[in-house]
Amino acid sequence: MQSSTEWSVLRFSPIYQERVWGGRRLESLYSRELPKADVPYGESWELCDRPEAQSVVINGSLKGKTLHELWTDFRAEVFGPKLVSHEGDRFPLLLKILDASDDLSIQVHPNDETAELVQGEAKSEAWYVAHAEPGARLYAGLQAGVSQDAFAAAMEDGSVAEQVLAHEASKGACVAIHGGVMHAIGGGLVIFEIQQNSDTTYRVFDWNRVGLDGKPRELHQEQALKVTDFDAPPVGWQQLDGTRLLDWKYFKLDVSPYEAGAQAGAPGGQQFAMGAVVSGEILFGKEVLKAGDFFLVPAAAQDDSRQFSSPSGAEVLWITL
Repeated sequence: MQSSTEWSVLRFSPIYQERVWGGRRLESLYSRELPKADVPYGESWELCDRPEAQSVVINGSLKGKTLHELWTDFRAEVFGPKLVSHEGDRFPLLLKILDASDDLSIQVHPNDETAELVQGEAKSEAWYVAHAEPGARLYAGLQAGVSQDAFAAAMEDGSVAEQVLAHEASKGACVAIHGGVMHAIGGGLVIFEIQQNSDTTYRVFDWNRVGLDGKPRELHQEQALKVTDFDAPPVGWQQLDGTRLLDWKYFKLDVSPYEAGAQAGAPGGQQFAMGAVVSGEILFGKEVLKAGDFFLVPAAAQDDSRQFSSPSGAEVLWITL
């Protein structure tokens, strides 16, 4: 076991995903070096413990360790006593940046109750709007009174988009999307997404376009009808309660502004905390974290390792369990 003095803020290598609806704003907004030129990247998986994709630590004494290795071999030190008895064999959340230059498909995910019906993974998620072009929209929830039969008919006649509610989005807005809620991210948005660790998505409408391979992308209309909650309450923007945006059974989400010259500490106490810098810059010792950077503060980090400064001011999302 490592000395407690070695536990400090952890950063991870991003995992980039090419998407037909993606763009290059990870490059222009966050000075990222994307793997290929002239390719649309729609997703950057920032903290990920999936069989097909692993985040890898890129700094400090744990450099080279995967998120799965941290979860398996260092759970108490990294994630804290609260999660030692967690029954999941993988870290339960997945954190992403989404760059939507075009509309994503209209889609739905299973919830905790319906995932078994389709042999899929439950996925509820929260979106925080980090950047919005004028007029950009999110799609979330169905129009009042849309039944399963009416939606099935809409999938047949191509009128799905008319059944889904559109919400004009602006920077700083946040929405919680429960599994079972029909949704899509509209073009012109960069989203910080916090979700259950799942990659189960059922598309019902893809705007009549083709994928990067020149072929229409697969739709999953039968599965979607099984997992859509046609009685879900209307989706609304999350309202701030102090710094708290969302207090969910899956995670808690806070947004904290820091003035120039601020000295502060990561939340979490004896638990871990994950952060995402929305704007500005913060410093954990010599570790500089800028807009678009995600990080993890281990539970075993001593008080001095949990402290940071913001010489020029910043806004940070904090994710805790």
